[in-house]
Amino acid sequence: FHLADGAHVRERLLSLSDRDHSFSYNFETPAFPVTNYVARIRLLPVTATGQTFAEWEATFDEAPEDAGKYVDIISNGVFQGGWNALKQALPGRTSPPGASRWAGFPPNKVWCSTVIPGPVEAVWNVIRDFAGMGGWHDAITKMHMIDGVSSDKVSGTRDFFFDDGHLHEKLLHLDDAERSFSYCITQSPLPWLHYVSGPRLWPVTDGNATFGAWTGDWVASPLDDLTLIPLAKNEVYLKAFRTVAERFSPKG
Repeated sequence: FHLADGAHVRERLLSLSDRDHSFSYNFETPAFPVTNYVARIRLLPVTATGQTFAEWEATFDEAPEDAGKYVDIISNGVFQGGWNALKQALPGRTSPPGASRWAGFPPNKVWCSTVIPGPVEAVWNVIRDFAGMGGWHDAITKMHMIDGVSSDKVSGTRDFFFDDGHLHEKLLHLDDAERSFSYCITQSPLPWLHYVSGPRLWPVTDGNATFGAWTGDWVASPLDDLTLIPLAKNEVYLKAFRTVAERFSPKG
């Protein structure tokens, strides 16, 4: 294709996945004097609203004298310009026949997401406190770390009540760069085994908001899952995101 200034650009498709709604590509004929350029577009559903979170990212090398120059041009001129044009083209379009709501990646039994109206670092500062959920989720009480260990200590366990149930959950990983953590249940009155769950946050650069996804997986009988899946999705994960979002929503 050609750019508005007449420059001829060729891009090669590297991967295309209908499973996770993504593709990647690189330059055959570069649009800019950068090297090792690889870009990826990925779409993720916002289950709380039925909207779409769209991510466009790239890695490349710049010459020392150009440090930072093409980061701004590609981020704001190319990627944001592309999203703005796509938003203009979408009104009035409907889902193709037979399309179904995306349910997440196996092996997750639950994959849910939302957008929080606050900057990602501020939202992460609230969520990363593994012992802090009792302070903002109204069904959780008496939450504390066993033996007084730090709430960001991997292998540390939090003790709490969810309604009348007494649970222990162990922190499995905490990643500040990715803004994610995961944990497993080691004690619970509910009929599930090998429960592993956790959230991840992404910045929404168009509006300085936060896209959050929360996944959960476990082993249980099909009959029990009829109760456990909506419980985890609506009363734990989405409710956690919703109550955090209230901290950043404008007060009416």
